[in-house]
Amino acid sequence: RVYTKLPTFQLDSFSGGEDVKPFTPEKAKEIVMSLQQPAVFCNMVFDWPVLHWNAKYLSEVLDGRTIRFRMGMKKRDTAPQFETKCSYVEATLEEFLAWTSGQPTSVSGPFSCYDSSKYWAYADYKYIARIFEDKTEIFKDIMWSDFGFPGRNGKESTLWIGSAGANTPCHLDSYGCNLVLQIQGRKRWHLFPPSNTTCLYPTRIPYEESSIFSKVNVVNPDLRHYPQFRKAQAHVVTLNPGQVLFVPRHWWHYVESVDPITVSINSWIELDADHKARVEEAITRTVVCAIKSAENPSQLDAWLNPTEVEATSHEINLQYLNGAISAYLEYQTVTVSEDRDPSTHGTEKEASSCKRRKIQVNTKPEDYKSGTQEADFTVVKAKKLEKIPFGVHLIPVLPQSQEASSVGAGAVESDSRDLLSENEGGHFGKSRCTGKQSVMSNDCETLADQTDSDSTANSSQMAISTNDLLDCLVNPQVISLVAGLLLERERV
Repeated sequence: RVYTKLPTFQLDSFSGGEDVKPFTPEKAKEIVMSLQQPAVFCNMVFDWPVLHWNAKYLSEVLDGRTIRFRMGMKKRDTAPQFETKCSYVEATLEEFLAWTSGQPTSVSGPFSCYDSSKYWAYADYKYIARIFEDKTEIFKDIMWSDFGFPGRNGKESTLWIGSAGANTPCHLDSYGCNLVLQIQGRKRWHLFPPSNTTCLYPTRIPYEESSIFSKVNVVNPDLRHYPQFRKAQAHVVTLNPGQVLFVPRHWWHYVESVDPITVSINSWIELDADHKARVEEAITRTVVCAIKSAENPSQLDAWLNPTEVEATSHEINLQYLNGAISAYLEYQTVTVSEDRDPSTHGTEKEASSCKRRKIQVNTKPEDYKSGTQEADFTVVKAKKLEKIPFGVHLIPVLPQSQEASSVGAGAVESDSRDLLSENEGGHFGKSRCTGKQSVMSNDCETLADQTDSDSTANSSQMAISTNDLLDCLVNPQVISLVAGLLLERERV
């Protein structure tokens, strides 16, 4: 698909230049549900109160409440810096701001062990409904209704606050699609289409429900170990304040903070395809937990992502699997009924809006049928648009290999200073925030020295490790096949 080159221009993202938005909510939803590639919406949120949510404002609102920060090294290695390899600190946003600015008061604070020139800090995956549970009026500052999702606000959104270099390892989300609003500072996104999955060497270690990680550090790849990555097609864009990025279903992404302080929010949009994805995730959890727990039950920190509260038992995992299958079959029955009865078209359905921890430790299998998850909203069905209205208000994120990609990326950046050369790191590029148990040591001298995700205690004596076996057993293609076989058995 070839797109017309777009002119480079500067956007006043906060004012919009006029009171009329470029797309109506109905049109915006049609676009979101039709897009098959990432794109940036411009001038759609200029009147959202959330644009004032910079780190200083949030510090005042939180009023001394501590949040958890993930600490990582700015020094680049060829291996991804997974969350199992990071340390964690509990700190206030005031302390975070003092640390990033190098104020003397930070010397004795929770960040005192970390040199801000060598480390980054990231308060990621913070569900707004949790951290502002006593200030629910603030939810209305976020108005996803402008994108065609009425009633959707901060309650169904997630907050991200980071320092320069803070990043999320390259991964794809098993559930839904994603809308991301940049509020303060800039973030650089590296996105790869689902067709690149093999080139990105998918792994489920560290294990986290709904996240499939890549073994490749996409900004400093080890091509000797991962030669297929040469074939991957990166779509790179720097997201500026006031812009909204759409990330389609199953697109891989690596995200890194460019500026000293960044603030962004996002919301994951449930899709009909998630019904099968939940079955696939239940199968994956069952296999990973069974094999890794049997290997070394006491070494959870080596394979379980900190976002996961615990390794659930085989019995509970089977309950989850049966619940997910029952919910999928019930959805199929309802869908067939609706297709036969035109009067039911457009009926609203209820579904969970949280991206991670869809299978909760305290969730009963029957809850899948009733939709009694944390938040509900309409699962959207929309006709495919014949032509996506790309232009100054909707910028496609094109592959780097295309000549137009530099124009498309530049069009959503403030000025030429945003464009970094490759030698300067130019190709930069979950889960509930409560109930997470720290499995890290909080070492002041260095980050926790964790067991490498591709090794086991016996790896030096064996050619094939447990993780090698798991990479094959829970490969997305294999899991999809297994899910299909299980669902076929249940249909009979």
